[in-house]
Order: sequence, then C-alpha cells, then structure tokens
Amino acid sequence: MKKKAGNSNLQNQSRRSRASRLSAAIQRIGASTDRGTFLTEIAESARSLTRARYGAITAVDETGRPRESFVSGLTPEEQQKLMDWSDARRVFEHFRDLPGALRVEDLPGYMGSLGVAGDVLGAKTLQVTSMRHQGRHVGCFFLGDKDGRQGFTVEDEDVLVLFALQAATAMANGAPHHEESRPPSDLQAVVDTSPVGILTFDGETGRLAPVNQEAKRIVESMRIPARSTEQWSDAVRLRRTDGRGAVRDGMPLAEALRRAELVHTEEVFLQAPDGRSIRALVNARPVDSDNGEARSVVVTLQDLTPLAELERLRAEFLGMVSHELRAPLTSIKGSAATVLGATPVLDPAEMLQFFRIIDEQADHMRSLIGDLLDAGRMDSGTLSVTPVSTRLAGLVDQARNTFLSGGIRHTVLIDLPHDLPPVMADRQRIVQVLNNLLSNASRYSPESSPIRVSAVRDGAHVAVSVTDEGRGVTAEQLPHLFDKYSGQGGADGERGLGSSGLGLAICKGLVEAHGGRIWATSDGAEQGTRITFTVPLAEDAGNGVEATLASSPSLSPRDRRDPTPILVVDDDPQTLRNIRDTLATAGFAPFVTGDHRELPRIVKIEKPQLVLLDLVLPGTDGIELMENVPELMDVPVIFISGYRRDETIARALELGAADYIVKPFSPTELTARIRAVLRRRAESEPFVLGDLAIHYEVRSVTLAGHPVQLTVTEYELLRVLSANAGRITTYDSLIRQVWGGQESGGPELVRTFVKKLRRKLGDDVARPVYIFNERGVGYRMARPDPS
Repeated sequence: MKKKAGNSNLQNQSRRSRASRLSAAIQRIGASTDRGTFLTEIAESARSLTRARYGAITAVDETGRPRESFVSGLTPEEQQKLMDWSDARRVFEHFRDLPGALRVEDLPGYMGSLGVAGDVLGAKTLQVTSMRHQGRHVGCFFLGDKDGRQGFTVEDEDVLVLFALQAATAMANGAPHHEESRPPSDLQAVVDTSPVGILTFDGETGRLAPVNQEAKRIVESMRIPARSTEQWSDAVRLRRTDGRGAVRDGMPLAEALRRAELVHTEEVFLQAPDGRSIRALVNARPVDSDNGEARSVVVTLQDLTPLAELERLRAEFLGMVSHELRAPLTSIKGSAATVLGATPVLDPAEMLQFFRIIDEQADHMRSLIGDLLDAGRMDSGTLSVTPVSTRLAGLVDQARNTFLSGGIRHTVLIDLPHDLPPVMADRQRIVQVLNNLLSNASRYSPESSPIRVSAVRDGAHVAVSVTDEGRGVTAEQLPHLFDKYSGQGGADGERGLGSSGLGLAICKGLVEAHGGRIWATSDGAEQGTRITFTVPLAEDAGNGVEATLASSPSLSPRDRRDPTPILVVDDDPQTLRNIRDTLATAGFAPFVTGDHRELPRIVKIEKPQLVLLDLVLPGTDGIELMENVPELMDVPVIFISGYRRDETIARALELGAADYIVKPFSPTELTARIRAVLRRRAESEPFVLGDLAIHYEVRSVTLAGHPVQLTVTEYELLRVLSANAGRITTYDSLIRQVWGGQESGGPELVRTFVKKLRRKLGDDVARPVYIFNERGVGYRMARPDPS
C-alpha cells in the first residue's frame, strides 16, 4: 500500500509540475507582442514541455505553399539542410494535408513508406499537426526527436494541439504588418470573394448596384422576368421572420432600406412576386452627405439557406444517432426488467440468455459512442494514428474473426497474395476500418452471398478491397458515400451510413490519417459494391519478404513430450501459424501445408494421427478431397471452415469427418475437440501395455491372454487412466470421471480402488509397471509403445 501511495504521489507531483510549466509557458507567450517572437515562443514552449529536441511552425500562403518558418532547437546548419533538402516540399505537403495530429515512432521507416530517402536531421520520432483557423489552413506544427529516443505520448499530443490552436490564431489574426502592406487590389479581391453579398442603393433614386459576386448571385437567383437589375429591388418585398425589427414589413426592399436609419443583423425573408424567397441576414448603414442627407445605403446580405440546410442535416443526424442509441438501450432495459421482475424466478439457462443480450447490446452502445468520439476528433482535427510495420494478413484475420463472432451468417472469403509486403499501419485502427467495411457489406447484401476481402500491391501502397454482392450504389450516390451528413439514413436509406451514420466517414478519416485514400465502385443497382482503401508500404517492404508457411509443406520440430503428429491443411498462412502454435503449446507435433496437392505424400511419409482440413481451398474443397484422396480414409479428419450452414456440416459428417469446427474458434475449443476425437479413436482399438490388454468395445481386460475379472468401478477407473496414458490424472478428475463427482471419499477413496486394481493386475507398488503414483496429486498410467 505504501508503494502504491508513493507512486500515486509521484504521479500527482508530475502532473502538478507539468501543469505549472504549461501555465508559465502560456504566460510567457502571452507577454510577447511581436508576431515572430510570439510564434517562436510557442515552438520553444511546446518543445520544452514535450522534451523534444526541436520544434518548428511553418506558415503557408493562400495556395498552401510554405511562406515562413519559426524554429526552436535547430542549429543554422540544420536549418540550411532542411532548406536544401530536395524532398522537403513533397514531405511538407504530405503532412500539411493530414486531417489531424500524427505521432510517428519510427520516422526513418515512415519516410521510407513515402518513398523518401531519409530524414536529413537524423530524428527517430515525430509528432505533427496541421493548423487551421475557421476552416482555413494556415500552417503546420512539428515537434521532433523526443529526449531519450522515446516515442511521443498522448499527453504530448495534447500539448501540441493546444499550442497549435494558439499559433493558428496568431497566424490568422496577429499579422497587422501584412494587412497594412496589402495592396488595394488585394482588398478588392477580398470583397469580391466574400461569402456575404454587398449592395449599394442610391439615396435619391434607389438605384441598385451589386458590388461583389455573392450579391450578383443573390440578385440572379431572385431575378424577375422582363425586369432589369435596377428594378429588382422595387419588386422584391421584405418580410420579417419574428414580427419585429427596424425595417418595415411588406415594403419594397429599396424603400424599406432607404427609410431605415440603421439595420443591424436582422433576419428577414426576401420574397419575389412569384413566391420564391430567400432567408437572409441583413445589415444596412446609410452614408450621409455633407448636408446630412443619405447619399447612399450600403447593405450586406448573408444567404442563410446553406446554414438552414446544415441545421436540417445536423438535426437529422442527431435524430438518427438518438434512434440508434435508443434501440440497444431499450433492449438492455427490457432484458434487465424481465430478469428482475420474473415470477417465478427464471431458470439459470434462461437468465443467462438475457445477460448475453445485455452484454451484446452494451458492446453495441460502446461501439456507437466510439464512433461519435472519433467523429468529434475528426471535426477538431485531433484524430491520430500510430503506424508501425505490420503484416496485413494478421489484421484481416483479426477483423474477420471479430466480425463472425457477432453471429453474422455471411461467408468471408479472403484472397491475399503469399508475398504481400508489410505495411505501415496502426493495427487497431486498420482493424476498425475493416470491421466497418465488413459490417457495411453485410448490411446491404443477402446472407447467402459471400463477402470478399482481397489485396494487391499498388506502387508504394497496398490496396485492400472489400466486395459484396448486394444492392449496389448508383453513380449519383457514389460521391456522397463517405459523407458524414449525407442525409441518406432511414430504415431503407441508401448505403453509406453505418449503424450510427458514421461508419464510412470514420473509415475515410482513418485511412487518410495513414496517408492513404479510400473510394468505392459499383456497376449500379443490384450489382454489388467494392470499397478499396490504400495503406503505405513499410520501409523494409522492398528488402524481400520472408517465405510464408503456405508456400510449401513445412514441418515444425515435434514436441518430445507427446509425439502425436497432426497435419493442418489451410491456404491462409495466418491461420496455419495460429493453429500450429496452439497445437505445439498443447503438446502435439503439428506440421502444416497450404498446398492440398502435397496431402497424399505427407500422409504416407508422416503418418499423422489426425488431419485438420480447411473446407475451402484454391481449386478444390475439403469434401472433394475426402472423396478422392484414399490416404484420408484411415485418418480421422476434422473440418475447419468459415461456413456454418447446416447442409454443409451434415455433408461433411456424412462423408466420414470426425468433427466440424466453425471459424472463429478458441485454442481451448480446438484442443478439446482434437483430444476428444483421438480419445474416441484410441478407445475403438485395444490398449496394449506389456501383458495388459484393454478391449474397450467389449469392456474386457486380459493379462497375458487370461481374462481379469473387474468390478464396474474398477474397470471405469482403469479405462480413464488408460485413456490419459502418459499424463497425470488428478484425484479430483478421477472422482469426477469415475464416480460422477458424487462421492465424498476424496483421495482416500481413489487410493482404495487403485490398491484393489493393482492387486488384480499383479502390479507391485514398489516397482510398478502399469500404474504410477504421483504423490499428493493423483495417478499416471504408462504410455504404450507406439510400435
């Protein structure tokens, strides 16, 4: 307890110290008045708080090109190296276009994935975020080479984002000398491209003169046939939205604005005689002449139609999210109420089903909330990934297992080349992308149709595709498939909206955070859809790929503790590796192959005691092999498959398969089923150990050819020990298997019957041949000679 308390105190002191340094840094930065000094102080403070060797803020111009940099921690020579670096512009543009913050633990490897020769500064780690102000890109913030060669943490990223917000504000608003030096033509360009329409009215004649492009657009959208632009303002009427305001309701626009002394941000409707209307925000100010009369009136009009549409989409989105959250919550509430209010009390098996529903729906809600949090991070620019070199096959297999474990009845077919190079990927995030795409595919395709996952090398990237045979997507819908607020929801809404309306939008954000891209293709309605995304290759992708397990039959060293050989046939290298490791850990001698053509040769040479056979193989299937490969007739076969249809399972068992296991399965289930099959096979043949022979089928025991008379309990005790020959069987296990766990005699009861059994077998307790005592644990029977 003291140690825990000490650790807690150290953590609290560390947090207080960090908070104190952060506060001091902000105060120091706030004291700076010069823009350059201000930004340099920001870089210096962020570098100090995160223990980075260097920090840099790079501002960009309107075209996104680097304009100037504010650097801390770099020598003049290092800065010159960066300026002379031939790939500097391309690397900067890559980081500039990231949707959020990025932490890189292996910078040389990451640069290699971009096709860049290396990092001129020799840094190992990096964190970077693009900086935006009111949706406009203003620059990038870099922190590199954390002290101690460690990786940057989530807390470091929070510091980076915090100071990036300050820097962005300063770069957008804190450059008065730039504004003062702007030529008049630039000011006119700003007015002309303003999203707010600017108009002027002559104070005497009321003649209208649109000033900028937005004003002309508004006028054109409300133009009245056979009327000139000058006559437009006399025909358009002004209606207030709330019954109050400085302008007069129902008057022509020109007259209403000329009579108003001042209009400040008033919401009105501009209504044409034919019923067309625009909701707008109006500001008007008269410009007086020397004699005090209004010479002109300057009016600004902001069209609120896009904002109203955005609000409608947001309301629709919130309604959809509320519906999605309410559904699992209702299920959880209903299940809990049923369990608590049941009279009489539910049977334990029934109660377990309700608890499973609660658990599944709670997981569903957690997934929905995770999607909402990711959407918020995308909007705030803080969605980050941590890519490392990894094999794509393992990520695809993990996503498939997670997908199928949810009770999905779709078949997932995986087609990955054996020589697929490693990629730079955040493992958890790419699995999330794959899960979202698999869920999206299953939602819009019939259960009888398969979902295919494939991948190919595409230049410096690997392109991964998820293809379904569902309802397809029209050409008009494809551009909006990854929009968050696409308005395509509803029970029968168009595809593209995941269970929370965010699935594909989050996929887009995560893929782009990796430096990849995502797109969809479809031949139209009822023609299925293919969604493809790319991830960059790892640095070592071009240095050769290690041979996969499936490329040729490879024999693993047999475990000397239990020489039972088991052959595994599967075309998925990741599955082969997982099963091989599971069997080796369980004490078997596994060997594996991905080429079904090698099956007869391996069975003849290695003589496996059992074969694990994948149902679907390239060019054939397991059922066809059972029918056409004679070598399998005398070996028990267990099918392993993603197909869970009853007809398929029945067909396999009718052909003589010993068992059928549906993917995904746990290591415990796999080894238990294998032992059960081996035990049944062993019990169908006599157990022979020296002069002792046990004939299981007729429940008889002989010793040197002479029958041995045993009671029912003595025979069952001998059967259990022989079935587990070579392994210790504990007292508790014997009580459970022989007496059904009903006896209370414990170890003493077992010892009494073992003594009787030894006497009838002539087994000397001092020099046993058949039954060995493991003091304080149980008993072990010797293993028969395999010959």
